[in-house]
Amino acid sequence: MAGSRALLRQFPLLLPQNRQGTAYEGFVTAQGRDFHIRILLPEDLQLKNARVECSWSLKKILHRYQHILKQRLHSCPDLVSFMMELKTVLEIALKNTQDLHVPRPPEYYSCLVRDLEILGWNKVAYVDTGLTTVKLKAEDSCGRQHLMTLKLNAKYPTEAPDCLVDFPVQFAISWMPQNSLLDIYNQFLAALESLKGFWDTLDEIDGKTWVLEPENPTRSATARRIAIGNNVSVNVEVHPHHPNMLPECYFLGADHAVAPLRAKLNNNMHLWDPEISLLQNLKDLLEIDFPSRAVLEKSDFAQDCGICYAYRLDGAAPDHVCDEPRCAQPFHQACLYEWLQGLPTSRQSFNVIFGECPYCNK
Repeated sequence: MAGSRALLRQFPLLLPQNRQGTAYEGFVTAQGRDFHIRILLPEDLQLKNARVECSWSLKKILHRYQHILKQRLHSCPDLVSFMMELKTVLEIALKNTQDLHVPRPPEYYSCLVRDLEILGWNKVAYVDTGLTTVKLKAEDSCGRQHLMTLKLNAKYPTEAPDCLVDFPVQFAISWMPQNSLLDIYNQFLAALESLKGFWDTLDEIDGKTWVLEPENPTRSATARRIAIGNNVSVNVEVHPHHPNMLPECYFLGADHAVAPLRAKLNNNMHLWDPEISLLQNLKDLLEIDFPSRAVLEKSDFAQDCGICYAYRLDGAAPDHVCDEPRCAQPFHQACLYEWLQGLPTSRQSFNVIFGECPYCNK
């Protein structure tokens, strides 16, 4: 309810279309213009599986920013946060669209070329033919490669460029008219080092465990769904600024399998040691070893959905498991929901539907 009020306060023209809060339609306003938009959420209200529909004019404006919006859908904690990100990207896109038609003075080009030479061409990954978009590359202290995209308007360097980065947190630059690209680049390097611990933590998880979701994580992704055993996994949400602190954990699997894990986490929570890695802490508290990439293949513990017989459905892995210990068959939520809706014996209470397992009838 609080989330709905916050959404209404920030975006009064975007209204819920049903009581479940899975459909919103209305307008997002940027630079005095209203753009029609529709957002469809799955039954579990997970943003990563949401569908965003918009008018052709808005789609055209955001065409070059689709990958950024997709990243934000995966990393934003709620709809309000995503809408704020969407509005920011839309403001940038509108400004850049307008700037395409604004002639640049000769001083703009001479200043930009001078700044690029001072910075060093070895740090430049891409420059478009109009000299309005520049991509800079950098390597952090652990050898990870990063890109920063700069969108320059006709008033550069009086006005700062818009900076787009693959970060889990907002990157805001400090800018004065006398600054140059070198100043932005140094701020970029400082931000990379401030996130070093966060990426170290996730790199260890990605390298030493089997991550079920996301399949190809971006640098801005803060969550990992880690396989524990056959149809049992844990979703962890890592804090970008405090990566070694106890993360938010959500277990997925049959109740008989995940209940002991929840109990161990609750009972051993006081043993969490921020001086050691998040992964080692999870092993110690849960008293388990995660399936190793060096020993096991994903197929050893990741089963296909028992309804559609596929592992991936719209990018999602099976996340619901039959609670009968002798069955423990996994299903995609969407497949299971559609199946149970078709059964005359199923019953629904608010957003939860109850019915028999397609495999064991329990």
